Amino acid sequence: MEKEKYSEELNVAVRVVHMACSLCQKVQKGLLGKAFGDDDEVKSKDDDSLVTIADWSVQATVSWILSNTFGSEFVSIVAEEDVQTLSKPESAGLLGKVVSTVNECLAQASRYGLKGPDKILGPSEILEAISRCNSKGGPLGRHWVLDPVDGTLGFVRGGQYAVALALIDNAEVVVGVLGCPNYHMKRDRHNKQQQNHISSEVPVPSPDMLEEGCVMYSKKGTGEAWVQPTVYGDGKYEWPNFAKQVRVSPIDDPALATFCEPVERANSNHSFAAGLASSVGLRNKPLRVYSMVKYAAIAQGDAEIFMKFARAGYKEKIWDHAAGVLIVQEAGGVVTDAGGRSLDFSKGIYLESLDRGIVACSGTKLHEKLIGAVYASWESSSL
Repeated sequence: MEKEKYSEELNVAVRVVHMACSLCQKVQKGLLGKAFGDDDEVKSKDDDSLVTIADWSVQATVSWILSNTFGSEFVSIVAEEDVQTLSKPESAGLLGKVVSTVNECLAQASRYGLKGPDKILGPSEILEAISRCNSKGGPLGRHWVLDPVDGTLGFVRGGQYAVALALIDNAEVVVGVLGCPNYHMKRDRHNKQQQNHISSEVPVPSPDMLEEGCVMYSKKGTGEAWVQPTVYGDGKYEWPNFAKQVRVSPIDDPALATFCEPVERANSNHSFAAGLASSVGLRNKPLRVYSMVKYAAIAQGDAEIFMKFARAGYKEKIWDHAAGVLIVQEAGGVVTDAGGRSLDFSKGIYLESLDRGIVACSGTKLHEKLIGAVYASWESSSL
Protein backbone atom coordinates (compact mmCIF):
# COMPACT_ATOMS: atom_id res chain seq x y z
CA MET A 1 0.00 0.00 0.00
CA GLU A 2 2.84 2.38 0.91
CA LYS A 3 4.41 1.74 -2.50
CA GLU A 4 1.26 3.06 -4.18
CA LYS A 5 1.16 6.22 -2.09
CA TYR A 6 1.24 9.35 -4.28
CA SER A 7 1.06 7.21 -7.44
CA GLU A 8 -2.11 8.89 -8.67
CA GLU A 9 -0.68 12.34 -7.93
CA LEU A 10 2.50 11.49 -9.83
CA ASN A 11 0.52 10.10 -12.76
CA VAL A 12 -1.59 13.25 -13.11
CA ALA A 13 1.39 15.56 -12.54
CA VAL A 14 3.45 13.93 -15.29
CA ARG A 15 0.55 14.11 -17.74
CA VAL A 16 -0.24 17.77 -17.05
CA VAL A 17 3.43 18.75 -17.32
CA HIS A 18 3.55 17.06 -20.72
CA MET A 19 0.52 19.18 -21.67
CA ALA A 20 2.24 22.30 -20.39
CA CYS A 21 5.41 21.52 -22.36
CA SER A 22 3.37 21.28 -25.55
CA LEU A 23 1.75 24.64 -24.77
CA CYS A 24 5.15 26.25 -24.14
CA GLN A 25 6.67 24.86 -27.33
CA LYS A 26 3.92 26.49 -29.40
CA VAL A 27 4.18 29.83 -27.59
CA GLN A 28 7.98 29.87 -27.83
CA LYS A 29 7.87 29.23 -31.56
CA GLY A 30 5.58 32.23 -31.89
CA LEU A 31 7.84 34.41 -29.75
CA LEU A 32 10.96 33.53 -31.73
CA GLY A 33 9.40 35.11 -34.79
CA LYS A 34 8.89 38.45 -33.01
CA ALA A 35 11.10 41.19 -31.63
CA PHE A 36 12.37 40.56 -28.10
CA GLY A 37 10.18 42.27 -25.55
CA ASP A 38 7.03 42.52 -27.69
CA ASP A 39 4.58 44.24 -25.33
CA ASP A 40 1.75 41.97 -26.40
CA GLU A 41 3.59 38.82 -25.40
CA VAL A 42 6.14 39.68 -22.70
CA LYS A 43 5.70 41.80 -19.57
CA SER A 44 8.10 42.95 -16.87
CA LYS A 45 7.17 42.36 -13.23
CA ASP A 46 7.95 44.59 -10.27
CA ASP A 47 11.26 42.79 -9.68
CA ASP A 48 12.23 43.34 -13.36
CA SER A 49 11.85 39.64 -14.14
CA LEU A 50 9.77 38.69 -17.16
CA VAL A 51 6.42 37.00 -17.54
CA THR A 52 4.85 35.76 -20.79
CA ILE A 53 1.51 34.43 -21.92
CA ALA A 54 3.05 30.97 -21.40
CA ASP A 55 3.54 31.64 -17.66
CA TRP A 56 -0.10 32.56 -17.11
CA SER A 57 -1.42 29.93 -19.52
CA VAL A 58 0.53 27.07 -17.93
CA GLN A 59 -0.52 28.17 -14.45
CA ALA A 60 -4.18 28.30 -15.48
CA THR A 61 -3.97 24.91 -17.22
CA VAL A 62 -2.23 23.11 -14.35
CA SER A 63 -4.51 24.74 -11.77
CA TRP A 64 -7.65 23.73 -13.68
CA ILE A 65 -6.52 20.12 -14.18
CA LEU A 66 -5.41 19.61 -10.57
CA SER A 67 -8.54 21.24 -9.15
CA ASN A 68 -10.91 19.26 -11.35
CA THR A 69 -9.08 15.98 -10.87
CA PHE A 70 -8.66 16.07 -7.11
CA GLY A 71 -11.37 18.60 -6.16
CA SER A 72 -10.65 22.29 -5.70
CA GLU A 73 -11.49 22.09 -1.99
CA PHE A 74 -8.67 19.56 -1.53
CA VAL A 75 -6.04 21.29 -3.67
CA SER A 76 -3.61 23.89 -2.35
CA ILE A 77 -1.31 25.39 -5.00
CA VAL A 78 1.73 27.59 -4.42
CA ALA A 79 2.72 29.24 -7.70
CA GLU A 80 4.67 32.17 -9.01
CA GLU A 81 2.22 34.26 -11.02
CA ASP A 82 -0.77 36.39 -10.01
CA VAL A 83 -3.52 38.06 -12.04
CA GLN A 84 -2.68 41.68 -11.24
CA THR A 85 -1.37 42.54 -14.71
CA LEU A 86 -3.92 40.43 -16.57
CA SER A 87 -6.82 42.03 -14.71
CA LYS A 88 -6.06 45.58 -15.87
CA PRO A 89 -8.38 47.05 -18.53
CA GLU A 90 -5.40 47.77 -20.81
CA SER A 91 -4.47 44.07 -20.70
CA ALA A 92 -7.66 42.88 -22.39
CA GLY A 93 -5.75 41.83 -25.51
CA LEU A 94 -3.16 39.94 -23.48
CA LEU A 95 -5.87 38.22 -21.44
CA GLY A 96 -7.58 37.23 -24.67
CA LYS A 97 -4.42 35.49 -25.85
CA VAL A 98 -4.09 33.67 -22.55
CA VAL A 99 -7.72 32.52 -22.70
CA SER A 100 -7.24 31.26 -26.24
CA THR A 101 -3.98 29.49 -25.38
CA VAL A 102 -5.44 27.77 -22.30
CA ASN A 103 -8.55 26.56 -24.12
CA GLU A 104 -6.47 25.24 -27.01
CA CYS A 105 -4.33 23.31 -24.54
CA LEU A 106 -7.22 21.95 -22.46
CA ALA A 107 -8.96 20.79 -25.64
CA GLN A 108 -6.07 18.35 -26.04
CA ALA A 109 -6.42 16.91 -22.52
CA SER A 110 -7.72 13.55 -23.72
CA ARG A 111 -4.49 13.00 -25.68
CA TYR A 112 -2.73 12.93 -22.33
CA GLY A 113 -5.29 10.74 -20.57
CA LEU A 114 -6.83 13.66 -18.69
CA LYS A 115 -10.34 15.10 -18.67
CA GLY A 116 -10.76 18.59 -20.04
CA PRO A 117 -13.65 21.02 -19.54
CA ASP A 118 -17.04 20.34 -21.11
CA LYS A 119 -17.13 23.83 -22.59
CA ILE A 120 -14.75 26.64 -23.49
CA LEU A 121 -13.57 28.57 -20.44
CA GLY A 122 -14.18 32.31 -20.33
CA PRO A 123 -11.85 35.07 -19.08
CA SER A 124 -13.28 35.03 -15.56
CA GLU A 125 -12.77 31.28 -15.25
CA ILE A 126 -9.18 31.56 -16.50
CA LEU A 127 -8.43 34.36 -14.04
CA GLU A 128 -10.01 32.31 -11.26
CA ALA A 129 -7.82 29.31 -12.11
CA ILE A 130 -4.67 31.47 -11.99
CA SER A 131 -5.64 33.26 -8.79
CA ARG A 132 -6.54 29.96 -7.12
CA CYS A 133 -2.78 29.37 -6.88
CA ASN A 134 -2.52 31.64 -3.86
CA SER A 135 -1.45 29.20 -1.15
CA LYS A 136 1.50 30.17 1.02
CA GLY A 137 2.47 26.55 1.75
CA GLY A 138 3.78 25.86 5.23
CA PRO A 139 4.64 22.93 7.49
CA LEU A 140 1.29 21.12 7.45
CA GLY A 141 -0.86 19.56 4.77
CA ARG A 142 -0.40 18.97 1.06
CA HIS A 143 0.68 21.75 -1.25
CA TRP A 144 1.34 21.61 -4.97
CA VAL A 145 4.24 23.87 -5.93
CA LEU A 146 4.36 25.20 -9.48
CA ASP A 147 6.76 27.30 -11.49
CA PRO A 148 4.91 27.55 -14.81
CA VAL A 149 7.94 28.71 -16.80
CA ASP A 150 11.17 28.59 -14.83
CA GLY A 151 13.81 30.56 -16.72
CA THR A 152 11.54 32.99 -18.58
CA LEU A 153 14.54 34.90 -19.93
CA GLY A 154 15.81 31.70 -21.50
CA PHE A 155 12.31 31.03 -22.81
CA VAL A 156 11.95 34.34 -24.65
CA ARG A 157 15.47 34.03 -26.07
CA GLY A 158 14.82 30.60 -27.49
CA GLY A 159 16.95 28.88 -24.83
CA GLN A 160 16.51 26.52 -21.94
CA TYR A 161 13.58 26.72 -19.52
CA ALA A 162 11.53 24.30 -17.43
CA VAL A 163 8.00 23.62 -16.24
CA ALA A 164 8.32 22.52 -12.62
CA LEU A 165 5.60 20.87 -10.54
CA ALA A 166 6.07 19.27 -7.13
CA LEU A 167 3.86 17.99 -4.33
CA ILE A 168 4.87 18.77 -0.76
CA ASP A 169 3.24 16.77 2.03
CA ASN A 170 3.88 17.96 5.59
CA ALA A 171 7.00 19.84 4.49
CA GLU A 172 8.48 16.93 2.49
CA VAL A 173 8.71 16.96 -1.29
CA VAL A 174 7.06 13.67 -2.29
CA VAL A 175 6.48 14.13 -6.03
CA GLY A 176 8.65 16.03 -8.47
CA VAL A 177 8.11 16.58 -12.20
CA LEU A 178 10.38 18.66 -14.42
CA GLY A 179 9.41 19.41 -18.01
CA CYS A 180 12.38 20.55 -20.13
CA PRO A 181 11.06 21.19 -23.65
CA ASN A 182 14.45 22.13 -25.13
CA TYR A 183 16.57 19.58 -23.28
CA HIS A 184 16.99 16.23 -24.98
CA MET A 185 16.81 13.04 -22.95
CA LYS A 186 19.51 11.37 -25.05
CA ARG A 187 22.97 11.57 -23.55
CA ASP A 188 25.05 11.42 -26.74
CA ARG A 189 25.33 15.21 -26.77
CA HIS A 190 27.10 15.13 -23.41
CA ASN A 191 29.11 11.92 -23.68
CA LYS A 192 31.60 11.95 -20.83
CA GLN A 193 34.21 10.52 -23.20
CA GLN A 194 33.96 13.75 -25.20
CA GLN A 195 34.36 16.30 -22.42
CA ASN A 196 36.16 18.77 -24.68
CA HIS A 197 33.07 19.05 -26.82
CA ILE A 198 30.84 20.23 -24.00
CA SER A 199 30.14 23.92 -24.48
CA SER A 200 29.50 26.41 -21.70
CA GLU A 201 25.83 26.44 -22.74
CA VAL A 202 23.58 23.38 -22.90
CA PRO A 203 22.78 22.91 -26.61
CA VAL A 204 19.38 24.11 -27.78
CA PRO A 205 17.59 22.57 -30.76
CA SER A 206 16.91 24.80 -33.76
CA PRO A 207 13.46 26.47 -33.78
CA ASP A 208 12.04 23.81 -36.12
CA MET A 209 13.17 21.06 -33.72
CA LEU A 210 11.72 22.44 -30.50
CA GLU A 211 9.65 19.27 -30.09
CA GLU A 212 12.83 17.63 -28.83
CA GLY A 213 12.54 17.72 -25.09
CA CYS A 214 11.93 15.60 -22.04
CA VAL A 215 9.95 15.26 -18.84
CA MET A 216 11.73 13.92 -15.74
CA TYR A 217 9.89 12.73 -12.67
CA SER A 218 10.26 10.90 -9.39
CA LYS A 219 8.46 9.91 -6.23
CA LYS A 220 10.04 10.13 -2.78
CA GLY A 221 11.57 6.99 -1.36
CA THR A 222 11.67 4.99 -4.60
CA GLY A 223 15.35 5.51 -5.33
CA GLU A 224 14.33 5.96 -8.95
CA ALA A 225 14.01 8.88 -11.34
CA TRP A 226 12.65 8.56 -14.86
CA VAL A 227 12.69 10.51 -18.09
CA GLN A 228 10.35 10.49 -21.08
CA PRO A 229 10.47 12.35 -24.40
CA THR A 230 7.89 15.08 -24.82
CA VAL A 231 4.92 14.20 -27.03
CA TYR A 232 5.57 14.91 -30.69
CA GLY A 233 3.13 16.61 -33.06
CA ASP A 234 -0.31 15.04 -32.83
CA GLY A 235 0.97 11.99 -30.98
CA LYS A 236 -0.83 10.56 -27.98
CA TYR A 237 0.77 10.29 -24.56
CA GLU A 238 0.94 6.75 -23.20
CA TRP A 239 2.11 6.03 -19.66
CA PRO A 240 4.78 4.84 -19.07
CA ASN A 241 5.92 4.12 -22.63
CA PHE A 242 9.34 5.39 -23.73
CA ALA A 243 10.38 6.07 -20.14
CA LYS A 244 13.90 5.21 -19.07
CA GLN A 245 15.56 5.44 -15.70
CA VAL A 246 18.17 8.12 -15.10
CA ARG A 247 21.08 8.00 -12.69
CA VAL A 248 23.63 10.57 -11.63
CA SER A 249 27.17 10.42 -12.98
CA PRO A 250 29.66 8.11 -11.20
CA ILE A 251 32.43 10.70 -11.55
CA ASP A 252 33.81 11.76 -8.17
CA ASP A 253 37.12 13.30 -9.30
CA PRO A 254 36.77 17.13 -9.29
CA ALA A 255 39.20 17.37 -12.21
CA LEU A 256 36.72 15.48 -14.39
CA ALA A 257 33.53 16.99 -13.01
CA THR A 258 31.34 19.56 -14.75
CA PHE A 259 29.39 22.11 -12.73
CA CYS A 260 26.29 24.13 -13.55
CA GLU A 261 25.49 27.62 -12.40
CA PRO A 262 22.81 30.22 -13.23
CA VAL A 263 23.23 32.41 -16.31
CA GLU A 264 21.99 35.52 -14.52
CA ARG A 265 24.41 37.42 -12.32
CA ALA A 266 21.68 39.50 -10.68
CA ASN A 267 20.86 36.99 -7.94
CA SER A 268 23.91 34.73 -7.85
CA ASN A 269 27.58 35.26 -7.09
CA HIS A 270 29.56 33.80 -9.98
CA SER A 271 32.92 34.93 -8.63
CA PHE A 272 32.50 33.08 -5.33
CA ALA A 273 31.38 29.93 -7.17
CA ALA A 274 34.37 30.23 -9.51
CA GLY A 275 36.77 30.54 -6.57
CA LEU A 276 35.16 27.55 -4.91
CA ALA A 277 35.42 25.52 -8.11
CA SER A 278 39.09 26.36 -8.39
CA SER A 279 39.82 25.50 -4.77
CA VAL A 280 38.45 21.95 -5.12
CA GLY A 281 40.11 21.37 -8.50
CA LEU A 282 37.24 21.74 -10.94
CA ARG A 283 38.82 22.31 -14.34
CA ASN A 284 35.94 22.18 -16.81
CA LYS A 285 34.17 25.36 -17.86
CA PRO A 286 30.86 25.78 -16.06
CA LEU A 287 27.61 25.02 -17.83
CA ARG A 288 25.65 28.27 -17.46
CA VAL A 289 22.06 27.25 -17.83
CA TYR A 290 18.72 28.98 -17.38
CA SER A 291 16.23 27.35 -15.02
CA MET A 292 15.96 24.02 -13.24
CA VAL A 293 17.39 22.31 -16.31
CA LYS A 294 20.53 22.35 -14.13
CA TYR A 295 18.92 19.76 -11.87
CA ALA A 296 17.94 17.68 -14.91
CA ALA A 297 21.55 17.78 -16.14
CA ILE A 298 22.77 16.33 -12.84
CA ALA A 299 19.99 13.74 -12.61
CA GLN A 300 20.82 12.19 -15.96
CA GLY A 301 24.58 12.45 -15.60
CA ASP A 302 25.35 15.34 -17.94
CA ALA A 303 26.94 17.31 -15.08
CA GLU A 304 28.04 16.53 -11.55
CA ILE A 305 27.61 19.77 -9.59
CA PHE A 306 25.20 22.70 -9.29
CA MET A 307 26.18 25.56 -7.01
CA LYS A 308 24.23 28.71 -6.34
CA PHE A 309 25.19 31.38 -3.82
CA ALA A 310 22.67 34.18 -3.76
CA ARG A 311 23.67 37.79 -3.32
CA ALA A 312 22.70 39.55 -0.09
CA GLY A 313 18.99 40.21 0.19
CA TYR A 314 17.86 37.58 -2.31
CA LYS A 315 15.57 34.82 -1.03
CA GLU A 316 15.29 31.48 -2.80
CA LYS A 317 11.71 30.44 -3.62
CA ILE A 318 10.52 26.89 -3.12
CA TRP A 319 9.13 26.64 -6.67
CA ASP A 320 12.63 27.16 -8.07
CA HIS A 321 13.97 24.03 -6.39
CA ALA A 322 11.38 21.56 -5.06
CA ALA A 323 10.88 19.37 -8.14
CA GLY A 324 14.54 19.37 -9.15
CA VAL A 325 15.82 18.58 -5.68
CA LEU A 326 13.68 15.45 -5.35
CA ILE A 327 14.59 14.17 -8.82
CA VAL A 328 18.33 14.56 -8.19
CA GLN A 329 18.08 12.87 -4.78
CA GLU A 330 16.10 9.90 -6.09
CA ALA A 331 18.52 9.60 -9.02
CA GLY A 332 21.29 9.06 -6.47
CA GLY A 333 22.52 12.61 -5.90
CA VAL A 334 22.87 14.86 -2.86
CA VAL A 335 21.29 18.32 -2.41
CA THR A 336 21.78 20.49 0.67
CA ASP A 337 22.37 24.09 1.61
CA ALA A 338 25.97 25.26 1.82
CA GLY A 339 26.11 24.21 5.46
CA GLY A 340 25.34 20.62 4.54
CA ARG A 341 21.76 20.67 5.82
CA SER A 342 18.70 19.42 3.96
CA LEU A 343 16.63 22.15 2.32
CA ASP A 344 13.65 23.17 4.48
CA PHE A 345 10.38 23.44 2.56
CA SER A 346 8.26 24.09 5.66
CA LYS A 347 8.59 27.88 5.90
CA GLY A 348 6.20 29.01 3.18
CA ILE A 349 7.18 30.28 -0.25
CA TYR A 350 10.82 30.95 0.68
CA LEU A 351 13.68 28.73 1.78
CA GLU A 352 13.93 30.94 4.85
CA SER A 353 16.53 28.98 6.80
CA LEU A 354 18.89 28.48 3.87
CA ASP A 355 22.54 28.51 4.95
CA ARG A 356 24.42 30.68 2.43
CA GLY A 357 23.56 28.82 -0.74
CA ILE A 358 22.65 25.55 -2.43
CA VAL A 359 25.01 22.72 -3.38
CA ALA A 360 23.81 19.79 -5.48
CA CYS A 361 26.18 16.97 -6.37
CA SER A 362 26.11 13.61 -8.11
CA GLY A 363 27.65 11.90 -5.08
CA THR A 364 28.77 12.26 -1.48
CA LYS A 365 32.51 12.56 -2.19
CA LEU A 366 32.14 15.64 -4.37
CA HIS A 367 29.56 17.05 -1.98
CA GLU A 368 31.83 16.70 1.06
CA LYS A 369 34.70 18.41 -0.76
CA LEU A 370 32.50 21.33 -1.77
CA ILE A 371 30.96 21.81 1.65
CA GLY A 372 34.44 21.80 3.17
CA ALA A 373 35.59 24.36 0.63
CA VAL A 374 32.62 26.58 1.42
CA TYR A 375 33.59 26.74 5.08
CA ALA A 376 37.22 27.42 4.19
CA SER A 377 36.38 30.16 1.67
CA TRP A 378 33.39 31.91 3.20
CA GLU A 379 35.06 34.39 5.50
CA SER A 380 37.14 35.83 2.67
CA SER A 381 34.13 36.18 0.34
CA SER A 382 32.21 39.36 -0.32
CA LEU A 383 28.77 37.83 0.13
